[in-house]
Amino acid sequence: MKVDVLLGLQWGDEGKGKIVDVLAPRYDVVARFQGGPNAGHTLEFDGIKHVLHQIPSGIFRSKTRNVIGNGVVLDPIVFQTEIGKLSKYNLDVRSNLFISKKATLIIPTHRLLDQAQEKAKGDDKIGSTLKGIGPSYQDKIGRQGLRVGDVLSPSFREKFNKLVNVHMEILKLHDVSFDWPELEKAFMDAVKFLKTFNLIDSEYFLNQELSAGSTILAEGAQGSLLDIDFGSYPFVTSSNTVTAGACTGLGIAPRHIGEVYGIFKAYSTRVGSGPFPTELLNEEGEALRKEGNEFGSTTGRPRRCGWIDIPSLKYSIMINGVTQLLMMKADVLSIFPSIKACVRYQLADGKVTDQVPYELIHERITPIYEELKGWNCNLKGLNEKELPIELVHYVEFLEAQLGVPISLISTGPDRKETIHRFKK
Repeated sequence: MKVDVLLGLQWGDEGKGKIVDVLAPRYDVVARFQGGPNAGHTLEFDGIKHVLHQIPSGIFRSKTRNVIGNGVVLDPIVFQTEIGKLSKYNLDVRSNLFISKKATLIIPTHRLLDQAQEKAKGDDKIGSTLKGIGPSYQDKIGRQGLRVGDVLSPSFREKFNKLVNVHMEILKLHDVSFDWPELEKAFMDAVKFLKTFNLIDSEYFLNQELSAGSTILAEGAQGSLLDIDFGSYPFVTSSNTVTAGACTGLGIAPRHIGEVYGIFKAYSTRVGSGPFPTELLNEEGEALRKEGNEFGSTTGRPRRCGWIDIPSLKYSIMINGVTQLLMMKADVLSIFPSIKACVRYQLADGKVTDQVPYELIHERITPIYEELKGWNCNLKGLNEKELPIELVHYVEFLEAQLGVPISLISTGPDRKETIHRFKK
């Protein structure tokens, strides 16, 4: 069997949570391969909205096993809170959730360092979620981080104190206030809770599942344009959000990768700082934000909104080897009589290109748009044959531009508001 990969093609917030939940019945295992509590995967069904931060989005499917992979950074306090919120749904979490011993731990001083580092950047801040993600990945790469498997060691407290002391020396240089005894107690209580779950050698688990013929879906967090190597650096996250990250974040060989589902919104959004060529700083942008309820599920921050950016989508498709496209929030564009799509960039020297330039931060990019007629109607409850012809034309236009079939269209937040198209 193959491992299918599902990831975002923009700056995150594409709707991955809903799609994992929709696709989960096809898979025996859903595995998160990177990121941490900076992710917010939203699922909506039976009139209830759920937001998952660290737990894979297949958790609501009783027959699906869920794995938090080695590429994830895990905050035990957030994990305990998240499990608590799921308790009212009578899920068999302890049987269906498995956590890699090689996943990196986020400790309280990581969050404090995140605050200090972001504050020190001043006007150059990157828009961090302040969840301790960056500092924990820094410790991982610096070979001094703690991992989930360390909580089983008799010397865990000693290892923890050693890392805390390193962090405290750095924090002395910054104006950050905190109550350490309180933070430490909450963390140790959460670690005790974490130890009651299935802590596994996930690379063996997943490869044994493959050998047994199980179907596996690898779930990414954030978006491809936030990838540490290929995103709009330095306004990026601290992990590899692309398909290659599924291999390193789960211990899966490249030959096992099957379908690559690329999720994108019918328009563009971004949270925090960084370049955004098609951003609309006008009434249209505000209308998109309001109609799409574009506020971060993790931070609550308003998202920046703009028209769809085809050059950046083509870039993400190339990097990820996308085989199928899934278009989200088509219903949001229903309020516009006409819709624009950026098909090329004009650079400061007058050059026109359909490639994403190396210098995004200081390069003055003018989007070149094509305009299409909007559908201006309610999509709720429609099937594929009932879709307005203008939306069909928009989908066909995108397929021609991107060279990859759009096999799914989301027309609302609920899992039922999903149109599956035949893969061409």
